[in-house]
Amino acid sequence: MKPRSQDQSDAELVRAIAQGDERALAAFYDRYASILFGLLLRILNDRSEAEDVLQEVFLQVWQEAERFDGARGRPFTWLVTIARSRAIDRVRARNSRDRKEMQASRSSWSETDEITQQLSRTEEREIVRRALAEIPEEQRDVLLLAYFEGLSQSEIATRTGAPLGTIKTRMRAGLRRLREILREKITEGRR
Repeated sequence: MKPRSQDQSDAELVRAIAQGDERALAAFYDRYASILFGLLLRILNDRSEAEDVLQEVFLQVWQEAERFDGARGRPFTWLVTIARSRAIDRVRARNSRDRKEMQASRSSWSETDEITQQLSRTEEREIVRRALAEIPEEQRDVLLLAYFEGLSQSEIATRTGAPLGTIKTRMRAGLRRLREILREKITEGRR
């Protein structure tokens, strides 16, 4: 992977970069930029991001060249390690950003859905309230006790003092009438 014709060795270039030699950095860049760019492009799958990360890599080389330890590895290996780490950091940041955007989008949709559902329930309650107002009071009272207070038919009979059979008849008639009224209102709402 490394070009064969080199006036200076990689280690000499890194030492010169550590001393602030810009020409050494330029030579190091010329030697490895295309190889690193290919690696970054494969990792990031985005030309613009690969170019940005390539610049970050050589900026890091400029800033940290004095820390390079030739006993721990070759300069090319160090350079590839920096490039790979920077690219992976960029991918993680992009994924994190994408996740946050998705969560924000979901949150926004969730809030919209919740508001829509609340409005729908409010409209439905209003329709039911109007429909209940149209049925006879005895039927309405029985339905309210059953569905809004959760009482059984026997409990309603005990509370109202009416016979259980009468309560059942009122409930059946009230539900039938309520269903008819709601159908009419829904049909009107669609027009």
